[in-house]
Amino acid sequence: MRVLVISDVHANYHALEAVLADAGQFDVVWSLGDLVGYGPQPNECIERLRGLEHVAIAGNHDWGALGRLDLAEFNVDARQANLWTRDQLSPRSWSFLDTLPETLVEGDFTLAHGSPRHPIWEYLVYASVAALSFAHFTTRTCLVGHSHLPAIFVGPEEEGDACHVALPAEGGPVELGEERYIINPGSVGQPRDGDPRAASLLVDTDRMTIEHRRVPYDVAAVQALMREADLPPRSIARLEYGW
Repeated sequence: MRVLVISDVHANYHALEAVLADAGQFDVVWSLGDLVGYGPQPNECIERLRGLEHVAIAGNHDWGALGRLDLAEFNVDARQANLWTRDQLSPRSWSFLDTLPETLVEGDFTLAHGSPRHPIWEYLVYASVAALSFAHFTTRTCLVGHSHLPAIFVGPEEEGDACHVALPAEGGPVELGEERYIINPGSVGQPRDGDPRAASLLVDTDRMTIEHRRVPYDVAAVQALMREADLPPRSIARLEYGW
């Protein structure tokens, strides 16, 4: 099965469309949370995903927009965007977000937004923190988002050992070995690794290969929509820098 893995779309419909077009043929989309927040088109992104064969889990911005998290825990830009998003969500979109689970298991893959240990909030940026998460899922691979940083964490051989972290590169499918993995596809709608192109991951579950992909999109068009909506200037500016 060919799976398109997306995360942190953040209501960036232009970026989502670019990723879908770039992926070619796929059987299903796995969405790792934060469909909304920051960006200007939450309902459009939700409807686009609903129209595809998909499974999806919740992220902190999805819950923030619904009022299921205290917005005082978000930074000021995220808080403003979540309040705006809350006012924009259609009843159909609200219902969709409200039914999303925290985690899912799809075959030999666990899906979590932050980490398998703390699915909604924990950031896996450092290998030392990622190593602690391997005890919290039983599948061979866990797919996470939240940090907006593409990464591959290779599990420790024994509990307490360090894990190895690698920065994924473009250039075609890579076969997974016998190790256990935590893999982050990066962000569709708000990359933070210095590359403004939308990020995604293609997984072949039969061959057990992964392919990190990047694709440009019309950043200026999204920024114009954000300005019209009076969304935070820093959130608008960061899109062109990927930071």
